[in-house]
Amino acid sequence: MFAVGLTGGIASGKSAAEAVFVQLGITVVDADRVSRELVEPGQAALAEIVQHFGEQVLNEAGRLDRPALRQRIFANPAERTALEAILHPRIRAEVQRRCLAATSDYVIAAIPLLTEGGGRNAYPWLARILLVDVAPQTQLQRLMARDGIDVELAERMLAAQASRDARLAIADDVLRNEDSLARLQARVVQLDALYRRLKG
Repeated sequence: MFAVGLTGGIASGKSAAEAVFVQLGITVVDADRVSRELVEPGQAALAEIVQHFGEQVLNEAGRLDRPALRQRIFANPAERTALEAILHPRIRAEVQRRCLAATSDYVIAAIPLLTEGGGRNAYPWLARILLVDVAPQTQLQRLMARDGIDVELAERMLAAQASRDARLAIADDVLRNEDSLARLQARVVQLDALYRRLKG
């Protein structure tokens, strides 16, 4: 298995990069998607979340109320740590299992919280780490526009993530995403060629 960890801060453009890899025939295992599946009704992780946070993090249908939980964890770092302790080990194990099952030339493990989740120590099986990088001000504007939130919540969400420097420190490859979508796509095509070569 030749696995590339794709990461980046919130609203940096990871999804756009993911989409190009998929178009190139590469399997993408998305940690966010895994995370959502792990908190479906009936899953052990959801039961543990409710046990810790209480029934108020569920909606009327018995599903996780993401906005309510998000408000709680971004207002209280200890609560965020508790949530991560429930989810991160499960996410790591399932992402690795799906990467091992991939049949494309190499596999992309899209892990937004790779830096926060322990980087290479937590994911020693990653051959490379690719960071989608944008300036903090660009990130702030994109996040507010994408989620329809005010600057205060957006800044809290950004502050809860690893710093740009910390993300850059673990990256083997950096994909700058300040320009057009076409520029991003062209750069992904170059990286695809590199990863196919490195896999050998």
